[in-house]
Amino acid sequence: MANTSPWIHQLDKDRQTVSLTRDEKTDIAVVGAGIAGISTVFFLLKNTNKKVLLIEGDKLAHGATGHNAGQISGYFERPFRDIVKEFGLEMACEGQKSFDRAWELLNQMYTEAELDIPLFRFQGYAGYSTKEQVLGHLENNFLRRKGGLYAGPVEIWEDADFLHKIPEKYNGFFSIVSRDEIALKLETFDPQYIAVNSAQKGVMNSALFCQEVVTYLLKKYQDRFSLYEYTRIGKVVLKEDKVLLDAIKHTVECDKVVLCTNGFEKFEIFAPSGLSIDTKFHHNVHGIVAFMGGYLEKFTGIPSAISYFSKKAADITDNDGVPYFYVTRRPYEYEVNIRHNLVSVGGPDFQLEKKEYDRTREVSDSAKNQITDFIRKTYDKVKDLQYSFMWYGVMGYTNNRLRMIGSDPEHDRLYYNLGCNRVGILLSVFGGDKVARQIAGEIFPPSIFDIPTRRGRLSGRRRALSLSLQSR
Repeated sequence: MANTSPWIHQLDKDRQTVSLTRDEKTDIAVVGAGIAGISTVFFLLKNTNKKVLLIEGDKLAHGATGHNAGQISGYFERPFRDIVKEFGLEMACEGQKSFDRAWELLNQMYTEAELDIPLFRFQGYAGYSTKEQVLGHLENNFLRRKGGLYAGPVEIWEDADFLHKIPEKYNGFFSIVSRDEIALKLETFDPQYIAVNSAQKGVMNSALFCQEVVTYLLKKYQDRFSLYEYTRIGKVVLKEDKVLLDAIKHTVECDKVVLCTNGFEKFEIFAPSGLSIDTKFHHNVHGIVAFMGGYLEKFTGIPSAISYFSKKAADITDNDGVPYFYVTRRPYEYEVNIRHNLVSVGGPDFQLEKKEYDRTREVSDSAKNQITDFIRKTYDKVKDLQYSFMWYGVMGYTNNRLRMIGSDPEHDRLYYNLGCNRVGILLSVFGGDKVARQIAGEIFPPSIFDIPTRRGRLSGRRRALSLSLQSR
């Protein structure tokens, strides 16, 4: 089955695109027109008087933004306890608060751009099947509460065989419920799930969001904003007084550049010395291709988002190659004025290694079979289940599974807002606002999103390494 995204399906097929046909000069160039790039441009135009140029190698929102699960999550793709261990409780809590700020920023974008496209926010659920998963989440909540954060309730099956082994420090962090209560929230009678927790979630078409926000920006800031699509950057040359972007046939000159691409296009970044920057930390951003399937049901208008951690999926960061599955239900217009529920299911993925990403390939039979098997086991769907959509997208994963936001530690003309880590929507928006405020002159304390410094290089020299990121 071809890579057919339900989010791309809803975009304006007649929208006109413009490519770079001459040399350009601007204050700030933003590379990558997914939700990270769009958010960065929005807040740059709003909070500065700078002229901004947005450059996309393909087409607006046709990367990961147009091939994601469309689920808005307010937690990291990494246990909170691990973030605390690496950065300390205070900094970890500040990082978690970024999700709450991002909701406010997302609402701000909707309001100012006068968007009328659907955005739903509600309580979502996660189901756990082992003692280790439950205790791990209780520890996360214990630390959140210790740091003054809200911690969603955990409900455990009344006949779970480990209840008497739960440490006393978690008393008050969970409640005992019947099997039916767990089944109701997880929408499954699969007996392996013995606990459930709730968290703030949402759903949106982030590709459609990007399209509508760009339309607003082009109209409101027509004297300060331009978008060029199908314009690939080959080199980023940092100089003492400016930055030059090599767009193959043409050149863009700017004062600062913001990389919002996790894209698999390869380009080099050259320092003022003329040598390539030692970008070792960029090689910690690798590609994960995630597969999703979607089918239509009778319209109910009730959205939901649920994650399922099976007995084989030990943890969100250590699942022995066994995916955890996530399901999103939302109202969806397949054709104009014809509404259904779209049920999207994701889970299977693989690391891209050094291969070039090709979104035109067929969806793998293995991924399709895994999704189908999960649906039938969890929801007892009939054998003739028909998919309306089957799609996949590449996500940029950092080694520490945290987004990189801010200025390069050694080059103040170079900024980043990248690293999807499967939870890209809210943090892309947060990152766009933070980068814009940094460029406007605001000073921020250290955070979990800071760009790592380069280590192990010779003084005064930088080894030539190409920057390879995944398109977001």
